[in-house]
Amino acid sequence: MADRVMMKGNEAIAEAAVQAGCRYFFGYPITPQNEIPEYMSKRLPEVGGAFLQAESEVAAINMVYGAAGTGARVMTSSSSPGISLKQEGISYIVGAELPCVIVNIVRGGPGLGSIQPAQSDYWQATRGGGHGDYNLCVFAPSTVQEAVELTQRAFDVADQYRTPVMVLGDGVIGQMMEPVRMPDYKKRDLPEKDWAATGWKEGCGRERAVINSLYIQPDACEAHNLKIQKKMQKLAENELLYATEMMDDADFAIVAYGTTARIALSAVRKLRQQGHKVGLIRPITLWPFPTQAIAQAAKQVKGMLTVEMSLGQMVEDVRLAVNGACPVAFFGRTGGMIPGVKEIAERALAMKEGL
Repeated sequence: MADRVMMKGNEAIAEAAVQAGCRYFFGYPITPQNEIPEYMSKRLPEVGGAFLQAESEVAAINMVYGAAGTGARVMTSSSSPGISLKQEGISYIVGAELPCVIVNIVRGGPGLGSIQPAQSDYWQATRGGGHGDYNLCVFAPSTVQEAVELTQRAFDVADQYRTPVMVLGDGVIGQMMEPVRMPDYKKRDLPEKDWAATGWKEGCGRERAVINSLYIQPDACEAHNLKIQKKMQKLAENELLYATEMMDDADFAIVAYGTTARIALSAVRKLRQQGHKVGLIRPITLWPFPTQAIAQAAKQVKGMLTVEMSLGQMVEDVRLAVNGACPVAFFGRTGGMIPGVKEIAERALAMKEGL
């Protein structure tokens, strides 16, 4: 494993993708993820790959569709409004069962919003975002090092299940610099891409590869949707990730992900120093969501506080998981505002003492 070096989050994500075998990138500039395409524009030609700045986000995601159809490892990245523009293409890619990685470095919304960090794309990411019945596997790193590791994992998951995978960061993850150690990447034992469209001629010994998401007959479309659902259920069983901090003896829990989880952990430590038994539950995959882990914790604690850089999105999944076993409260900041350690600790303590 290489020595640690200081890297900006966006550039670390890009290098991690290259190390994982990504050789094609199609994108369009938008703050605060611009360092990803900028880095790829220089790096990919060095490894025999290709970078292309498309004329729009819509064009970029359809170029991803084309490259993925050949079996190549391909990535795109954007920030909130840009991801919205890609949603139709993402749905097509899901329908065609093609692997790719999509990075969303979230900014404040709705609309053009602000260029500051946010987590208000949670619903879009975890509910598919585009039309039709599907989910994306969504990884939510809380450090630059974790962003590197999850980006590389994303390529393997995408290939194994033939599906797009999203890495959901925010402006803090993308813009801050931290010491990073680039892992010695070892690809999973993955199935051959015999489905890929890589050229065909009579007598070549294999069937034509047809990349398609159109199923005119309703029974055929239903069968295709059920096939995708079965595949994603298997992904949910095998790829679920979450972390806990100080939950063994906790009588109160904070639930947070990504950058917010780092701030919440500092609040937990502060409360522990004051003698309060507070712990942290951090979803790392937002889909699949750690429903059972949260449900089990709800039987142990007297209450939970969900903290987000939004007006309340993940909190709905927390409440569904808890299913009334304990009270669930919410605290969030929006529009690019970041919750502070002191205010998280105060909200947690106020709820805890009020129970």
